[in-house]
Amino acid sequence: MRYLTNIYVLTCAFTFTLWNNIQPTVEDEFIANYSSSLLTNVPKTIPVCTQVLDLSHNRISGLSISEFIHLSDLQVLNLSHNLITVLDFSVFIFNENLEYLDLSHNNISKVSCLTLASLRHLDLSFNKFTALPICQEFGNMFHLEYLGLSATMVRTSDFKYIKHLQLQTVFLNLGNFSLYEPQSLTVLTTRNLHIAFAANQNFIFSLLYDGMCISENLKIVNIRYTLSYKDFPPPSLMLLKKIKTTTLTLEAVDLQWAIILQIFMLIWCSPVEHLTVRNLTFRGPLEELTEYAFQPLLSSVEQLISLDGSMKALTLEHVRNKVYYFNQEILYRQFSEMNIANLTIADAYMPHMLCPNRTSSFQYLNFSHNALTDELFQNCGTLADLKLLILQKNKFESLRKVSFMTSRMKSLTYLDMSNNLLRHDGAGVQCQWAESLAELDLSSNQLVDAVFECLPANVQKLSLRNNHISNVPSRVAELKSLQELNLASNRLADLPGCGGFTSLQFLNVEMNSILTPSADFFQSCPRVRELQAGHNPFQCSCELQAFIQLERRSGGKLFGWPAAYVCEYPEGLRGTELKDFHLSPLACNTTLLLVTALLLTLLLVAAVAFLCIYLDVPWYVRMTWQWTQTKRRAWHNPPADQEAILQFHAFISYSERDSLWVKNELIPNLERGEGSVQLCQHERNFIPGKSIVENIINCIEKSYRSIFVLSPNFVQSEWCHYELYFAHHKLFSENSNSLILILLEPIPPYLIPARYHKLKALMAKRTYMEWPKERSKHALFWANLRAAISINLPISSEANE
Repeated sequence: MRYLTNIYVLTCAFTFTLWNNIQPTVEDEFIANYSSSLLTNVPKTIPVCTQVLDLSHNRISGLSISEFIHLSDLQVLNLSHNLITVLDFSVFIFNENLEYLDLSHNNISKVSCLTLASLRHLDLSFNKFTALPICQEFGNMFHLEYLGLSATMVRTSDFKYIKHLQLQTVFLNLGNFSLYEPQSLTVLTTRNLHIAFAANQNFIFSLLYDGMCISENLKIVNIRYTLSYKDFPPPSLMLLKKIKTTTLTLEAVDLQWAIILQIFMLIWCSPVEHLTVRNLTFRGPLEELTEYAFQPLLSSVEQLISLDGSMKALTLEHVRNKVYYFNQEILYRQFSEMNIANLTIADAYMPHMLCPNRTSSFQYLNFSHNALTDELFQNCGTLADLKLLILQKNKFESLRKVSFMTSRMKSLTYLDMSNNLLRHDGAGVQCQWAESLAELDLSSNQLVDAVFECLPANVQKLSLRNNHISNVPSRVAELKSLQELNLASNRLADLPGCGGFTSLQFLNVEMNSILTPSADFFQSCPRVRELQAGHNPFQCSCELQAFIQLERRSGGKLFGWPAAYVCEYPEGLRGTELKDFHLSPLACNTTLLLVTALLLTLLLVAAVAFLCIYLDVPWYVRMTWQWTQTKRRAWHNPPADQEAILQFHAFISYSERDSLWVKNELIPNLERGEGSVQLCQHERNFIPGKSIVENIINCIEKSYRSIFVLSPNFVQSEWCHYELYFAHHKLFSENSNSLILILLEPIPPYLIPARYHKLKALMAKRTYMEWPKERSKHALFWANLRAAISINLPISSEANE
């Protein structure tokens, strides 16, 4: 228990704790922090308006009036942990508002006093005083509430100047102690007394006895006694009438067991209500006290504790037992029969505790961090008033036995079984819990899914944190009263349902293996007010989108949102908060995605079909196929009469409707006369038996030029289109200049079909010859045409024929 109960002192302590996290600089106009700055003198740059000044943990060795004269508003001054050797209170004569002064942990051995009327807190502990540095001027500090002192001896006259002061707390640091005059402390008037004795010296028990006579709250550190038990000064009977202490704390106690029993009997008979002993080591008596003499002492204690006393709570923490020769069951019996409300025995390596023989007054038992097993309190019906039982960090293994342990504890409301080795495999094993049990902590055990078959029916708060639970079975016994369930740090793959937990309000599933939480959780658990599901390895995918939407609809029911909800998978999104993760509805709706893809495919097919029809693609494909087949047959089966040479000057392509002009004008004018031209005409040069397409291709390939007689009739002829296509193909495949266009009649653009786009391109890019209407220009036309197809053909038999 802490003894700085005064609100002002606690406020100052909080202020100094805050300073430890502040850099050594002036923080604002009222607080100046220069701690841990390696200073050797008080800085001269301290702001005049400073009210709180921290100069602790430096190397300041001396103080002067000039360093503080300008700090008229100073209220709090911390000079602890420096190298000051001499203290003159006149240094602070101009600091009339000074209320808090800490000079602890220095090397002060000499003090010159001055009354500081406003001072409330003065700490001179952990210095090098021989006698207590209490001056006559201290008696005038009527506002003083806390006084910290240090000395190597305490005499009766040391406190005479302050015996009239009503102090809240007195702290005495008695290092290297050499002398204590009995009754010296009894002149003090203080509510809280804290004594830190020398750690390596035998304790002076008069300090304990006198301290219990003057303060309500007494704390003593370092009670060690290595002398013989015969030298131990037992307390007098008259002391019991003087004791005022109600709360006693003893720390770092190392005594013989017999001495401990003597002190305990004194305390039990005193007004002490709360006894706390920490870091207790009790040793066995050596040759001075035989077992024959020791046993009656134990019996006296046993008789004493069975009587009613003032004690309400006993706390023993960090206990080490070095007594081995007597039956320890006697010790357990003494504890079990104590007529007190609260008993704590923690970290004592205690393997067992006996069930009280009679109805016990225990309401609170804390046996944490021991070696207790499943045999504890089995078939024990005398703990009917027990309300809180803490058994964490022990060696319990069977959850069923734990349930039977509580079955006769009619008032038990809280049970802590965390950090044990508990298991429950189910297999139809029945459990029987106390009906009054409302809060159960089973965290950090080895429990699996079967644990839900062995739980208290009326439990309201249940912790199963850090176990091996992978699933909450859907068919579990109904826990209608359960309001808070902690399943953090397990192996859950999804959020549990609330089929058996109709009253659940708080659920914690943090640090599990949940990748994609169910989005319908709040629908199945309508009464849940807070869900803690953060710190799981969330897989950010379409399935998680519904859970993210759940947070927006839940109205802040997700605890820790958004910082605790972060993507773990996929790798590219690791570290992204769920609130920043977004996917389009199209990417997450399979039906919509399929419909969209189908519509796009249909649109694409329709567009391609339209383009094919508009550009006459099927016709071109068919022509390309026929041309390819013809070329393939010609390559695999070459006719015997075919020669890879030119046989004609030109191949004539024309419409049958223009045949009169071709036969009466074109052919006669080119083939007659000197230097006649060999023309290829389908009527006379196509080879019977071959297909028309094959004949067209052969004639075009055997001709030096291809003459196309263009007219409105030409663009209406299907075969003319074939001939133009194959001639155009030869133009590009052989990189030749073999096309000659003769425009017999003008062709309006609207008459040219869409599939004749090659004709349009040729007429736009190539020069064509136009048949003149004037007869005077005919001779020039034929001359130009002859010149265009003039070439010496090789002699061939086919040509001669």
